[in-house]
Amino acid sequence: MDTAPVVDIVIPVHNEAVGLLDQVERLLFYLRSSFPFTYRVTIADNASTDATWQIAQQLDDAHVEVYALRLTEKGRGRALRSAWMGSDSAVLAYMDVDLSTDLDALLPLVAPLVSGHSDLAIGSRLSAGSSVARRPKREFISRTYNAMLRTMFATQIRDAQCGFKAIRSDVAHRIIPVIEDNAWFFDTELLLLSERNGLRIHQVPVDWVDDPDSRVDIASTARDDIKGAIRVARSFAAGQGRVDFTDLARHELVDDFGRRFVSFVAIGATSTAISLALFVMLRGALGPIGANAVAVSTTFAMNTYANARYTFRAGRSTWKPALFAYVGALTIATIALGIAQAAGAHRIVELVVLCAAWATATAIRLRLVARQGGQSKPMTKLTKDSQT
Repeated sequence: MDTAPVVDIVIPVHNEAVGLLDQVERLLFYLRSSFPFTYRVTIADNASTDATWQIAQQLDDAHVEVYALRLTEKGRGRALRSAWMGSDSAVLAYMDVDLSTDLDALLPLVAPLVSGHSDLAIGSRLSAGSSVARRPKREFISRTYNAMLRTMFATQIRDAQCGFKAIRSDVAHRIIPVIEDNAWFFDTELLLLSERNGLRIHQVPVDWVDDPDSRVDIASTARDDIKGAIRVARSFAAGQGRVDFTDLARHELVDDFGRRFVSFVAIGATSTAISLALFVMLRGALGPIGANAVAVSTTFAMNTYANARYTFRAGRSTWKPALFAYVGALTIATIALGIAQAAGAHRIVELVVLCAAWATATAIRLRLVARQGGQSKPMTKLTKDSQT
């Protein structure tokens, strides 16, 4: 092509000689008849040992829209890294060679990126509106894996490993160099890093049919994914995983203080109401100090999880400042309640004292979280070139 196409659709392949020709021809037919943007189809062959590379070259020779890329090392993440980082298109996409995802979802996937509305778009088999036909074992593993991610990272991503994603190239060139994995966990790491850095992620419900000829080793892939998730969780806990997007104009609305403040206050008000109710119910049996300890402890985990998911959208770790605020609120309220009890103060005074102590601790917590977000350091970039 004389000019760069708008969208580069990468198909990572490894030993896919059977079916590769037909599937690419099917994709090209769809693109020519139904896709409004200019495009390229990049076949990224990563270390195939059958006739895959020869077929990819044939398709490259036969179609001006097809480009064949050869890598000497295996790994889906490695193939995507090489193809995306070397592309000149504005939007970079990928899909599995079996075309399990209905191609009608391709335009809804890339359109928000072309318009600048979103930074990253992913197909989701677990969102409302999706239609999925796959074996019960794979369905169970997929749901379990994504539930694990939501528990560990408070992520809003519903389906981390659907082989149907797209990203703006300017964003990709910033975030891909800090991704460590070169295999199946590449997808998940990309999404977790993107969400941590406040990128706008568009999730598209898809129709998806399981490939009965899939040769993915589920057991080893699951083990590698769990190891990868633990590694990323540790790096996030250490304050790593930051990428500088400050010079991208459309990124200015991502970390908006107004939205975070409203969400923080709403969650805090709800937690306070629950804590007060618990305090009133338990005061007679446990006394003011004991009732306060139970009330604050009960709402601590709920408040922290809700803020991580809805206020900061997993963009930063909030457990350390939350624990500091919890200990502070408990200490301040205990001392104040002890003084009020010794002075024979009315129970309404106790409630006022509690609200004042909790409000002070909450304000300190918001300040600590904001400061923590501004001081985080970026992850060390990869020094070894993954392209071969």
